[in-house]
Amino acid sequence: MFINGEWMNAQSGETRDIVNPYNQTVIATAAEGNEKDTRAAIQAARLAFDESSWSVLPANERGELVYQIGTLIRRDLQKLAELETWDTGKTVQESRDDMADIANVFLYFGGLADKDGGDVIQSPMPAAESKVVREPVGVCGQITPWNYPLLQAAWKIAPALAAGNTIVVKPSEITPLTTVKVFELIEEAGIPKGVANLVLGPGASTGAELSVNHDVDLISFTGGIETGKTIMRSASHNVKNIALELGGKNPNIVFADADFTTAVDQALNAVFFHAGQVCSAGARLLVEESIHDAFVEALVERTKRIKLGDGFDENTQSGPMISAEHRAKVEHYVEIGQKEGAVLAAGGQRPDDPELQHGFFYLPTIFTNCTSDMRIVQEEVFGPVLTVETFQSKEEAVKLANDTIYGLAGGVWTQDLDKAEFVAARLRMGTVWINDFHPYFAQAPWGGYKQSGIGRELGHEGIEEYTEVKHIYRNKQPEPIHWFQ
Repeated sequence: MFINGEWMNAQSGETRDIVNPYNQTVIATAAEGNEKDTRAAIQAARLAFDESSWSVLPANERGELVYQIGTLIRRDLQKLAELETWDTGKTVQESRDDMADIANVFLYFGGLADKDGGDVIQSPMPAAESKVVREPVGVCGQITPWNYPLLQAAWKIAPALAAGNTIVVKPSEITPLTTVKVFELIEEAGIPKGVANLVLGPGASTGAELSVNHDVDLISFTGGIETGKTIMRSASHNVKNIALELGGKNPNIVFADADFTTAVDQALNAVFFHAGQVCSAGARLLVEESIHDAFVEALVERTKRIKLGDGFDENTQSGPMISAEHRAKVEHYVEIGQKEGAVLAAGGQRPDDPELQHGFFYLPTIFTNCTSDMRIVQEEVFGPVLTVETFQSKEEAVKLANDTIYGLAGGVWTQDLDKAEFVAARLRMGTVWINDFHPYFAQAPWGGYKQSGIGRELGHEGIEEYTEVKHIYRNKQPEPIHWFQ
């Protein structure tokens, strides 16, 4: 762990083996901290914010340091990509793409750090001036997930530092390797002592302390909805700021006039990329009824050809799931789907390939004859499982797509621009893709409606999450008012 500018083991001396999900080999041993380690990190961050010059450092200087982290990530891109693939099982090409995006996030927020000098507003009071400025929130606790370990960390670390906050980062205990490596780069970049702190360990102790500790001013969490609700309750004890990204059950709507081949190809990518372990996965396919049979036939045929394997094999198209426990959860949902009456059209079992028996693999799975009241349609499976529903009109497509507690993202496929705009305007989601699925970039905000979360990451909104708004009023000609005689 990295606390107050020093690398250290857990106070308890406990450790955790980090396992490669492809073959269950131990690839590293990490410190296993608890609430005592988190408190030490919070104290370091509190002192660094309250008593050092970091929060009042000229914004361009902070920006240069954040930008430097991005250049170091670019320098070490291949090594970071390999670590990510060992840790998560995803293909190394996916990991390389992630690292390029991560570098861009630091470069973007490094460049944005000094771009908001505040606003001068016209005061209605005579001989007075007013300005509105943004200041850092303070100490920020940041809890990140296992599916995109460094990407999600970058979305939090870069804007928080650029805005002048101090941070305590808690990555998933099962995928900490790239976050540890980037903290080495943060140290190399010259971020001052105590500004950036890293704690490792389980959420129930190491992470929970960030939610309840009164010295933490903001808690940012990406992960499951039930944990998010727990964090909200904990954070209410001192009314700390919260930013939550809690996943989704994302619809991918295909109209009959869409380019058929492209829509089939993109539907595969929408749901089966990274073994479906993506918060924005297009796990709900809504197909116009007139093309349903042909579309599903093409989809099933392509799905059965997906190559599972080692992320370092250039022929691999999809890696394993993250753990035995998570695979068991997905298998449970497949059982639920069958009991609910959905028709299993592909997958639904572990692969029989002998080379895959030591990894946490599961075949890409498709259910047809699905209805919106089914649990597999409503609940986030977070695995390689696609449900297929049908619709007859654009109004019905919108109604079905919105029929969920989530509102993270969705896609619509049609060559009719008016139809696309009609649907996009009515989808209650933070991101809507037209004739595409999955693209994101540092300049555009990311987050969801409804129970997909609170707040936004990336874009201008991403750095604003880590600031407080202050109005400063100055009377240029003060004089007595004689209210009290």
